[in-house]
Amino acid sequence: MNERQKEIIYRVNELGQVKVADLAQYLAVSVVTIRHDLNFLEEKGYLKREHGYAVTMDSDNLDARMKIKFPLKQKIAEYAASLVNNNEVIFIEGGSTNALLARHLAFTRRITLITSSYYIAQILKTTDIKVIVIGGEYQKKSDSVVGELACLAIAHISFDKAFIGVDGFTEQTGFTGRDNMRTELVNTILDKPSENIIITDSSKFGQQQKYLFQPLSAINRVITDSNIDSKNERYLHDNAIIVDKVKY
Repeated sequence: MNERQKEIIYRVNELGQVKVADLAQYLAVSVVTIRHDLNFLEEKGYLKREHGYAVTMDSDNLDARMKIKFPLKQKIAEYAASLVNNNEVIFIEGGSTNALLARHLAFTRRITLITSSYYIAQILKTTDIKVIVIGGEYQKKSDSVVGELACLAIAHISFDKAFIGVDGFTEQTGFTGRDNMRTELVNTILDKPSENIIITDSSKFGQQQKYLFQPLSAINRVITDSNIDSKNERYLHDNAIIVDKVKY
């Protein structure tokens, strides 16, 4: 992926939808060039095209998101599961890769799983794993709970490891989220004395979202894929964060 394509992803995620002609003007290239870029980015699952516009993927429809880069997400989830020991208490926050992680753990580990995601709880209902769902304000678009009550619940429970999804990362901002209430919940998790693990594919690196996560000192490990930019990887290492890369 080149720098222009990264800028397209950032622009589309920032605005929700952008005219193809406006992208061409903004990036000082031809409409034909932008169309080639959009074809590539749509094929890779970074955005979609609709009637002369580039449109962000539906970030809250987990069934749809699960289909994007499914083999990669499966690999990341399987690697994350390998870090979990029997008899641990694990917090898994929302997101498609986290949902795959939860399902994998349900069939391979004897653990207690705590989650804020009703979607994750639902896919585990026929398994034997012990699931604890915290209460809070139900956020319909993400099928999870957020808000003051959810944060209060997290503050009063203990867990060994927490797995968290993200929407963006730059060296200037650290990890970021696109939703204020979800980011507030994640920051409450990161306040806990657990091993805090970010799981995300490399496409989130270089993207900047509006809401800031806790400083990098609150994060112990990042699990991503081998396409992570070496500069970002080095920056994480310099901040004492373990970076695990799955091949893709």
